[in-house]
Amino acid sequence: MIGIALKVASVAVFVTMSTLIKASGEGMPAGQIVFLRSAFAIVPILVFLALRGQLDTAWRTKNPLSHVRRGLVGVVSMVLSFYGIMRLPLPDAIAIGYAMPLLAVVFAALFLGETVRIFRWTAVAIGLGGVLIITWPRLSLFGDGFGSQEALGAAAVLASAALGATAMILVRKLVLSERTPTIVLYFSLTATLLSLLTLPFGWIVPDWQTLSLMAMAGFCGGLGQILLTQSYRHADVSTIAPFEYTSIVLGIVIGYFLFGDVPTWSMLLGTTIVVGAGLFVILREHRLGLERKAQRKLVTPQG
Repeated sequence: MIGIALKVASVAVFVTMSTLIKASGEGMPAGQIVFLRSAFAIVPILVFLALRGQLDTAWRTKNPLSHVRRGLVGVVSMVLSFYGIMRLPLPDAIAIGYAMPLLAVVFAALFLGETVRIFRWTAVAIGLGGVLIITWPRLSLFGDGFGSQEALGAAAVLASAALGATAMILVRKLVLSERTPTIVLYFSLTATLLSLLTLPFGWIVPDWQTLSLMAMAGFCGGLGQILLTQSYRHADVSTIAPFEYTSIVLGIVIGYFLFGDVPTWSMLLGTTIVVGAGLFVILREHRLGLERKAQRKLVTPQG
């Protein structure tokens, strides 16, 4: 229950972060948004590590270039994600982002050699079909002109999901030699430094209200990462993963009351398909995990 509570809390904090960015980032370049989000996220992360006595050891790394590579992919993914959030209704942006874990299954099979059987391939195909249902009304707007803001936003979030899935693969490789605090800390640092490279492309001077909201968004980003990491210490991934989908409920409520975003039937239908496919994968993996555990008990010599 503690793990589930932490997961739900992390989802709520991340949705709050997206809401703050959507409310305050109008007219602000996506690269500048990434910089402010990443820079302010470092504060709660450093406080958390200091309280746990891990501040000194968190800086030690065996693979600095791997952190830079993961950071570069993550920064581009965030730039595209924030660009899409600014141009789409919040629930749509959240729902399209659900393509990321589905694409991660595909990438894990292609690049990590993980075994993916017919059940998961079927669920992934169905889930991506749901994402297509959500995005098609937006992408079809390209026919009315390439400059369609919603079409560009949907394409950006899809590209962000693909890069996010790539980042998940890079993190899976990193955890083989690096500790979680090190990965979290170096990602925030590299994201902050790399996003500074967008400065020549034009930044704006935000007013104090905008800067305060962006600071809160960055703080939420760091806090959400801490809550998410801690949730995995108290429960299995297969147990808490389904609660990721509570974000769409929060997104619909916040989008309606704050931004006047009314969910469309295509968004609701597509989201239902994507969530159903994701839950199928999670529940099947949980079942297979229980079967493997039972088999190990049978073959383990009894003392």
